[in-house]
This record gives sequence, structure tokens and C-alpha cells, in this order.
Amino acid sequence: MSLFFLKFKFKLIVFINNSRVKDNILGDSVITKNPFSILGGLVLLLLQGIGRTSIFFIKGFFSIFFPPLQFAKVLEQVYFIGAKSIFVIALTGAFTGMVLGLQGYYTLVKFGSEGMLGAAVALSLIREMGPVLAAIMVIGRAGSAMAAEIGIMRISEQIDALETMDIDPVRFLFSPRLTAAIISFPILTALFDVIGILGGYLTGSLLLGINSGIYFARVESSVVMDDVSGGFIKSIIFAMVVVTICSSQGYYTHTRTDGFGAKGVSLSTTSAVVISCVLVLVTDYVLTSFLI
Repeated sequence: MSLFFLKFKFKLIVFINNSRVKDNILGDSVITKNPFSILGGLVLLLLQGIGRTSIFFIKGFFSIFFPPLQFAKVLEQVYFIGAKSIFVIALTGAFTGMVLGLQGYYTLVKFGSEGMLGAAVALSLIREMGPVLAAIMVIGRAGSAMAAEIGIMRISEQIDALETMDIDPVRFLFSPRLTAAIISFPILTALFDVIGILGGYLTGSLLLGINSGIYFARVESSVVMDDVSGGFIKSIIFAMVVVTICSSQGYYTHTRTDGFGAKGVSLSTTSAVVISCVLVLVTDYVLTSFLI
């Protein structure tokens, strides 16, 4: 008799467990198939990401102004973000200016105004292409490395070790990079503009025959201080956007749901590059609307 009750109890427990599993499966499938639940989840994830990144930026930005100041780390990051990017910025600026000179010449010659080539090249570079392309080049060279480095520090628990030693990891890792980017981006943008204008001179004057005096006279007469300051404002905003996105993507690698470990770092690096490039273009449109 007791054996019968034991068998009955065992079957009852199995039945209850199977029912719970079935309910969970059905519940998950209902939630998964509900489009409103999916939309709501995506919106919540987006808001969570925006809020987390905003707090990350505010905390790191105000940490710049509190002692002790980190001069050595800032100089190290200026070298990494700025000095090591000079070659790629110069190369990109030269070919961009040459292409602008070539395309601009064959466009302007149709209207008999090829003498305006210097103005067209200079204004295109200083107002738009210089800040945007310089920022995208720095994203590819330094931003991806930044996200990967901080991501590896996160998954190898080096950031946890900083917290254990009562060192603020945001101040230690992010603030020097932000300061260095704010210093480096305008300088790299100015370099890009100058070399781009020389590239336009190379194709417009030396190859296609426009008088060099007319070329540089148009550059000087068309560019005003508002154009230059507008380009510098854009480059400073881009510096904040790029460093914040790249650093935060690496810093929060451990919160990713689509991958962990080495895969999480690679996904964070990819996200950092893509999101930074998109936000640079979006920010450029918004800033141009206010500055124009």
C-alpha cells in the first residue's frame, strides 16, 4: 500500500513539473510573438542605453576639473589619439582635396566659373568634410582600439580591481581620453583642412591649369572666421561623442546579452564604431542647422 502511494506521489510531482515547464514555454512564446512587447522591450533598452551613456559622460566630464589632475595620462592619450593619427589624417585630407579639386573643376567649368575652385574646395572642407572625415578616421584608428582595450579590462576584471582599490574607473579610464580628444580633434581637423586645400591646389592649379594666385585668392576671400570657428565647434562636439560612445561600449561589455568574453569585446568594438559614425553624421546635421 505504501509503495502504491509512493508511485502516485512521484507521478504527481512529475506531472506538476511538466505543467510548469509547459506554462513557461507557452508564456515565453506568447511574449516573444507579441509585437507590442517586442517594441516596448526595444524602447526600454534604448532608453536604458541612453541614460547609462549620459550618466557615464557627465560623471567623466566633471571629473576632469577635480584634483588630482591627470596630466601624464592626458599626454599619453594625446599621443595615442592625436599624434598617431596624423599620418592617416594627412593622407585622407590630401586625397579628399584632390578629388574635390577634380570634381569641382569639371563642374564649375560648365558655368565658366572655374576660378571659384579655391573657394569651393576650402568651404567644403572647412565647413563639412574636414570635421566629419577627420572624426571618422579617428574612430577607425583610435576609437575601436579604445573600446577593445576597456572591454578587455572589463572582462579580465581589471576594472573590478580598480573599484576594489577605491579608484573611480570612469575618472581613471574615461576622463583622460575625453580631455585628450577635446585637444586633439580640432588640431587634426585643422590639419585635414590645410592639406585638403593643398590637394585641391595640386589638381586644380598644377594639373588642370588654374592660376595659383587666383586659387589662393579665392580661398582667402571666401573663408571667414565663422566658417573656421564652426568647424572647430563641430570637431569638439564630435570628440565628446566619439570618446563617450567608444569608452562606454567597452566599459559596459559585461552587460551585453548577445555575447560575453572575447565575443562580447568584439561586438562592443563593432557597436562602438557603427554607433559613433552614425552619431557623428546625425550630430553634423543638427549642428549645421544651428550654425549655418
